Amino acid sequence: MKRYLGLVCKGAGMGAADAVPGVSGGTIAFITGIYEELIQTIERFGPGAVGIWKREGSAGVVDYLNLRFLLPLLAGIGLSLLSVAHLVVWLMEAQPRLLDGFFFGLVGASALVVWRRPAGWRWWYLLPLAVGLVLAQVLPALMPLVSQLGSPRLVLAVAGFIAISALLLPGVSGSLLLLTMGLYGTVMEGIRHFDTGLLAIFGLGCLAGLVVFSRLLSWLLRHGHDATMQLLVGFIVGSLPTLWPWQQMASYRMGADGRTIPLEYHHLTPGEYTVVTGEPSQWPVVLLLMLVGAVLVLSIDRLNSGPHTPGKDERDSVVKDKEDGSNA
Repeated sequence: MKRYLGLVCKGAGMGAADAVPGVSGGTIAFITGIYEELIQTIERFGPGAVGIWKREGSAGVVDYLNLRFLLPLLAGIGLSLLSVAHLVVWLMEAQPRLLDGFFFGLVGASALVVWRRPAGWRWWYLLPLAVGLVLAQVLPALMPLVSQLGSPRLVLAVAGFIAISALLLPGVSGSLLLLTMGLYGTVMEGIRHFDTGLLAIFGLGCLAGLVVFSRLLSWLLRHGHDATMQLLVGFIVGSLPTLWPWQQMASYRMGADGRTIPLEYHHLTPGEYTVVTGEPSQWPVVLLLMLVGAVLVLSIDRLNSGPHTPGKDERDSVVKDKEDGSNA
């Protein structure tokens, strides 16, 4: 029961983080030590599960698909989207600098946690690190092209594919990509009012993204674990400018829903921010929340660096045996 409640809480953290443009639910999964298990679990959804069900019934499928892990996590994400995410969205409007400060410290510390994971540093790790940095900057700039696909349903489905892929990728915010596509407000309103038509189309795109991207990430982790980790560090570090608390919009465009879509920001010091905007920088509280976010991440990582969860190795062994049997 304790493990299930813990997974619900971790899922709630992922759901709340994905409501904030600039923060990824994948980052929260990384911080809480469930990232690789999540990717491997999602990858198992496929034809192999049908063979397991025919031979072993529902009990075998529960083990094979790791549903005792996945269902509590999804419950946490769902509960968060219906509750905590509303608080986060309100804070974005009421206290944006305080919220950005907290997540800046949290995401910055998570980059440190992932960066020090490899057992030994290799000079060529700089390549995937640089690729992650570049992609984190380029992807949001490409998102407005999605709105030019024509059909609103196609645009919404493609947006779901991209947003869910970003959820699985630490440092890349699905909410930020939706914002740059001009669909963030549309999707959030659909969630708030439970628009079944919109959610069905968006959900189909998300499902396709989960199937494709989870397999790609799982393959990368199996065949180049440490290099993939450095790629993820690049994504995480590349997302930090988006969360800088003191910035001013330099250019924007209007979305189809009438909402403002930021295109470029000027990053300022706290003093410059007050002079330019006339608003208080709140720098003492912001810096304190940065520290709180960083300490929280490092504390969670310290707890997760202990012994593996009892039974995990045995479960992985059982799943591997079942996969071998399914392929036989």
